[in-house]
Amino acid sequence: MNPFWTRLITRSILRQKGKNAKSPAQYSSYMLAKGYREFMIGIRRNIKNVILIAIGIFSAAFGFKGFLLTNQFIDGGATGISLLISALTGTPLYLLIIGVNIPFIILGYYIMGKTFAIKTALAITGLSIVLATVSFPNVTDDNLLVAVFGGFFLGCGIGFAIRGGAVIDGTEVLAIFLSRKFGTTIGDIVIVINVIIFGTASYFLGVEIALYSMITYLAASKALDFIVEGIEEYIGVTIISSHSEEIRQMIISKMGRGVTVYSGKKGYGKRGETKDVEIIYTVITRLELNKLTTEIELIEPTAFVVMNSVKDTKGGMIKKRPLQH
Repeated sequence: MNPFWTRLITRSILRQKGKNAKSPAQYSSYMLAKGYREFMIGIRRNIKNVILIAIGIFSAAFGFKGFLLTNQFIDGGATGISLLISALTGTPLYLLIIGVNIPFIILGYYIMGKTFAIKTALAITGLSIVLATVSFPNVTDDNLLVAVFGGFFLGCGIGFAIRGGAVIDGTEVLAIFLSRKFGTTIGDIVIVINVIIFGTASYFLGVEIALYSMITYLAASKALDFIVEGIEEYIGVTIISSHSEEIRQMIISKMGRGVTVYSGKKGYGKRGETKDVEIIYTVITRLELNKLTTEIELIEPTAFVVMNSVKDTKGGMIKKRPLQH
């Protein structure tokens, strides 16, 4: 990039961040370099988000037009409401996708913020435009294949959009709002909404279509989980042991994983005496869990081990490194 434009953009960013007490000429080289780095990180992140949302839009559109629409199958959530109304009234789906999601976009503005609402509005508008203008082949008329693969592509589309910081199905925004208002879990709200949708579908479209639509919803949910949470499910493991150094070496050398060591105190006895201890934390995949617990038991059978699911990871040595032989 031209140095003039680099300095101009960087100074604009610094001023927008409230650093306008100085004149542009007074910014140090460090501040300019830091501002330029923040600018480039933001550009890369936005490009990545646009690509992910675009992939999500086309995947969801393919699930709609290549599978679900020709068989009148529906999904859960706002998508399912749009499909149900389209099947009953003949209204084009691309209009309903926008109309049904408008309240959720407004709600998302107050709950999640302006940026989320704008991204979601653009993503839903993009999906509507693709549905209206792009033709997809009807892949199959087999009901089971339509239910499974229609749900798969739809779930992948929703998942990629979430990865990009937007949603193309606003039901979860409503679920977050209602869970905060009534003190229930988001999962409970989503289940209640979908029970109403599938119950309505069974009344108007028939029990068989409603049952196939439930398969569509399950397939979409699983595909969404894989895209959002990753195919490899990570487990965070906390180990408290009097042989912490030996366990640390085992994790590094035998498991090929990185570790974090905390300094802590453990309490025991009737009076709650405390003793200094090193606490080990590592992240592994579920497939490695059995090997790790076996190795820990060989070192100290009474070690205290706490395991919890990790939704996502960033940075650090997550990928398994080659072991030294």
